Amino acid sequence: MSKFKNASDAKDSHIKTLRIVILALFILCLYLGYGWSKSPEKLTVHVPPDLRAGSTRLWWDIPPENVYGFALYLFTQINRWPSNGEVDYKNNINAYQHFITPKCKAVLEDDYETRSYAGELRNRVRGVYEILGRGYADNPTHRVKQLDRNTWQVNLDLNADEYYLSEPVKRAVARYPLRIIRFDTDPERNPYGLMLDCFITTPQKLEIPEGK
Repeated sequence: MSKFKNASDAKDSHIKTLRIVILALFILCLYLGYGWSKSPEKLTVHVPPDLRAGSTRLWWDIPPENVYGFALYLFTQINRWPSNGEVDYKNNINAYQHFITPKCKAVLEDDYETRSYAGELRNRVRGVYEILGRGYADNPTHRVKQLDRNTWQVNLDLNADEYYLSEPVKRAVARYPLRIIRFDTDPERNPYGLMLDCFITTPQKLEIPEGK
């Protein structure tokens, strides 16, 4: 009788152990399933524009030429007023708000209000473009400086021409030292994984020799 009872107790203990293991495996599967559901569906990998020589990079690394291209495109688009600066500038800030930090958006909105109050926007048309011979390819180490893994300084040398009712009123030639940061938490709205954080230092006026 004692032998039968011991065998029965051992069997019950074994069944209890199996139930605990099954429950633990079930909880583990739930945890793994939750982690899988939260993993990103898309992964952005940055590659340099010129692939003739090939390229090997870590998936999180962003080539400096890509950072420069992002900064140039975004900054010139925000500051381009094709028909009326009073409307276009404000629309640009809102249209590209997912590519600029909240701090930078506040800076741009303050600049808009200041210019609007001074009468520098109404019926103004503005074009912004890179100065010939002052692009990334001409001096890459000077154009992009990586400050840390997630931050870059991009120096843009740009020409800005403004017109009032087709009459030229202003030409600004300046270097804009921009801060670009990594931001890859919302790939649906910002597939670049980068954001403009406005200026690192005050923009500097440039003197371009005649004929350049």
